[in-house]
Amino acid sequence: MSERYSFSLTTFSPSGKLVQIEYALAAVAAGAPSVGIKATNGVVLATEKKQKSVLYDEHSIHKIEMITKNIGMVYSGMGPDYRVLVRNGRKLAQQYFLTYQEQIPTAQLVQRLANVMQEYTQSGGVRPFGLSLLIAGWDDDEEKPYLYQCDPSGAYFAWKATALGKNFVNGKTFLEKRYSDSLELEDAVHTAILTLKESFEGQMTEDNIEIGICNHEGFKRLQPSEVKDYLASVA
Repeated sequence: MSERYSFSLTTFSPSGKLVQIEYALAAVAAGAPSVGIKATNGVVLATEKKQKSVLYDEHSIHKIEMITKNIGMVYSGMGPDYRVLVRNGRKLAQQYFLTYQEQIPTAQLVQRLANVMQEYTQSGGVRPFGLSLLIAGWDDDEEKPYLYQCDPSGAYFAWKATALGKNFVNGKTFLEKRYSDSLELEDAVHTAILTLKESFEGQMTEDNIEIGICNHEGFKRLQPSEVKDYLASVA
């Protein structure tokens, strides 16, 4: 019965679902794993970078992107859709800065990006974004770290720690066992690597994972040499 409704974005199925959004969430669940962990003094994002071939230049494209000096994000799902949201996020942050002469708070950026994603669930001629975002930020006013998830439906949630993408259920189960409210940033990086390792196929190297950290100094993506050091300390 729901087959009749599965191709229309703007028509509810009899069970009250927009089936296209469920398909978008399936695209997220099939994507490369990503992990976010909030510590007492910052946030860490980590993700797997699939290597398509030995000829592929893996340093040319990044999955972890800086949006403002205090906010960064990562995705699981469809890469091309991510580019659109990165561009949108930077534009929204810049508009806020031009209006108020201060950096956009993390929650405000999340809300505005979620509005963009929600718009794509009710407009004709478009489809939902085939990805979920993890957004990490540090707010100078409150001196607090934040971690949010945005889904294709436009729903967003605040997390202490979470996992997206392939085997996300195992990742979340692992995090539930390992997470504590007193976790510090260094330990959070180690925990993020171990969580990725749960569903990792093959050897984990500085070339096939990416890590970003956000604290009072701002957001930065770690260099491959720094990632290598963390991997060595975890092994």
